[in-house]
Amino acid sequence: MKMSNRLLILLCMVIMPCALAQNKHLLFGFHDIPQSVLINPSTTLENNWYVGFPLLSHIHANIGSSGASAFDLFADDGRDFSTKLRSVIFRLKANDFYTASQHLEIFSGGFSYGNGIEKDKYLSFGMYLDTDVIAYHPKDYAILAFEGNGNNIGRVFDLGDFNVSGEVVSVFHVGASKKVNNKLTIGARGKIYSSVFNVNSTKNRGSFITQQGEDNLLKHTFNLDLSVRTSGINSLLGDDNSDVSNDIKALRKRILLGGNLGLGLDFGITYEMSDQLVFEASIQDFGFISHTKDIETYQVKGNYTFEGINPIFPEAADGQTADDYWDEVADNFEDLFELDTTQTKYTTMRPLKLNTALRYAFGEKQSKDCNCLADDIGYQNEVGAQLYAINRPKVPQLALTAYYYRRIFNGFRVKATYTIDSFSFANVGFGVSTHLGPVNFYVLADNLLAYQNLAKSQSASLQFGLNLVFGRGQ
Repeated sequence: MKMSNRLLILLCMVIMPCALAQNKHLLFGFHDIPQSVLINPSTTLENNWYVGFPLLSHIHANIGSSGASAFDLFADDGRDFSTKLRSVIFRLKANDFYTASQHLEIFSGGFSYGNGIEKDKYLSFGMYLDTDVIAYHPKDYAILAFEGNGNNIGRVFDLGDFNVSGEVVSVFHVGASKKVNNKLTIGARGKIYSSVFNVNSTKNRGSFITQQGEDNLLKHTFNLDLSVRTSGINSLLGDDNSDVSNDIKALRKRILLGGNLGLGLDFGITYEMSDQLVFEASIQDFGFISHTKDIETYQVKGNYTFEGINPIFPEAADGQTADDYWDEVADNFEDLFELDTTQTKYTTMRPLKLNTALRYAFGEKQSKDCNCLADDIGYQNEVGAQLYAINRPKVPQLALTAYYYRRIFNGFRVKATYTIDSFSFANVGFGVSTHLGPVNFYVLADNLLAYQNLAKSQSASLQFGLNLVFGRGQ
């Protein structure tokens, strides 16, 4: 198989799961759904034990663009595409970004335990596959590609605008929560990461300027410190690898702890300030991955000067053709830059996430049975506010959510959210969790207002899953 074909397969594996952006505010605090414990390990699940349907218990995908939508480029508004493209390129800032993420739970389960009638501990475990890609808008690169340097003599282009990272990671995890007293519950989750592959180029610096030349018409000066670090890719795309079945075996091995390994921790607390007022907080993915296998780093560093192109073919009298001349120019330009390829080990930090929420419960309480000894399982309604943050290469992404939660009747719960984030000031989401006997099915969708015209949407997010839940509260 040709290298280009293998590259296409690799890109499809990364991009296709992300076809639908990583804030799970709809899932956070949704105690009827077992997977909410992955967002906050101190979450008190309303069941005795559960098991997720393999590959179906939790699927989450999203995509987002902080500064533009497809409508900005393809709207039928009478303007030509070039004009709209120019407008987008110049309007976007270097801190605007494009992001996609995917979460696929392979298997999961959990159970409550402890001494006495009321079990005060909960253990959960499982494995999932995460994809996370973020690319910042390379503004000066885009301007240079669109306008060229002819009308930008003397302008310094910032080559540090190139900033991108992407990875696919499998995660094995075990978490536990404990009710310390009537008010405080704490939880923690340990994780083993196995990197399937990683690409990152996030610490670039440099500049490019075109000036009036001395030996020729123009002089191009490059000050470069650019690098791309990769792991898990060279062996898949190498010329000595022509069998795609070998790639599949290698990927399967990496998913099952055969890749570059790392460790991580989640922490969470739930504090009941009163019977109706509760504070929750969690930190996810406090961890790292050490890349030591199948690694390659590509780097260009130094100061370079290119004197431009002589408009007269100097060797024409010696029989040199125009094609020969341009080939020589291209070779000289490529030889100007020294590309170093090394196998240097490196470490990446996981994107640290923070969730905090304050919720207030109200309405008539519900109970399992109609008698005075019945177990109280909570109020019918909740309102709350949640703050989400994720660490990113340039600046953290933030989101603020207000929500309403309602127990409609036994086995049917809903949650509605309004979120302000990097993509929209009017992100409305809605989630439903149902129980039919032991079968739990849920679906959570975000940015619903944009569904009227998906081309105008700057983000979309969808979560759904299927579990078997036993001994749950009604």
